[in-house]
Amino acid sequence: MSKAHEIEFKLYGDDMQFVEIELDPGESVLAEAGGMMYMRENINMETIFGDGSGKSHGKGLMGKLMGAGKRLITGEGLFMTVFTNTAEGKSHVAFAAPYPGKIIPFDLSEMGGTVICQKDAFLCAAKGVAIDIHLQKKIGAGFFGGEGFIMQKLEGDGLAFLHAGGTILRKDLKAGEKIRIDTGCLVAMTSTVDYDVEFVGDIKSGIFGGEGLFLATLKGEGSVWLQSLPFSRMADKIYSAARGSNKGETKGFNNPLEELSGLTNLFGRD
Repeated sequence: MSKAHEIEFKLYGDDMQFVEIELDPGESVLAEAGGMMYMRENINMETIFGDGSGKSHGKGLMGKLMGAGKRLITGEGLFMTVFTNTAEGKSHVAFAAPYPGKIIPFDLSEMGGTVICQKDAFLCAAKGVAIDIHLQKKIGAGFFGGEGFIMQKLEGDGLAFLHAGGTILRKDLKAGEKIRIDTGCLVAMTSTVDYDVEFVGDIKSGIFGGEGLFLATLKGEGSVWLQSLPFSRMADKIYSAARGSNKGETKGFNNPLEELSGLTNLFGRD
């Protein structure tokens, strides 16, 4: 018998997606604070410590505090929000992606009950799914693996939804099969996948090639999900463009004095 609530869903949009969750009477969905897009008037919203599952540390006050403390370690807030259908019929609540990309639905019962994901990927899940931390046991993966020592672990037998940037690629690795990826492109993996990092072997290529000195290595058997546009990469591009907006752009000048002023600004002169 399933322990997590058996919710249904529908995805809308392409690059700026949102997911609409359909709840039967009494069913609930768990989400990050601030992720809700809209909800029907008969949906009750309650803020809680941790994920409310009680799977890792029990259901008492200490268990809730420890669960909330773990969320702080992963960089998330102390609180999560539970949305419950209080009506006699079906009702709906929707959650939106925080930046351009895709929402990925996971049926944890088909993933061996566990999925490991990057810290900021979680969007929402059926009540009963446990959101815990996952510590990298390998020092190299912790220091140079892009996500650090701490990732998130989703456990249970219900539906969970992750969000990542750009286009999403799922690769199913056979036993012993290995791929190398940019350390920021990993979104999620099943618990059977071995995650490590390796030196590129060429310092010149690592420094001047733009790919860094380390690559993540994923070895099967298991499934991995990759993103084409990590949020950190997009943020770097926006930041670089913002810094250079006053120096590298010529927007047309109405007279020679304005043109001269623009050239002096370009070369950093007063």
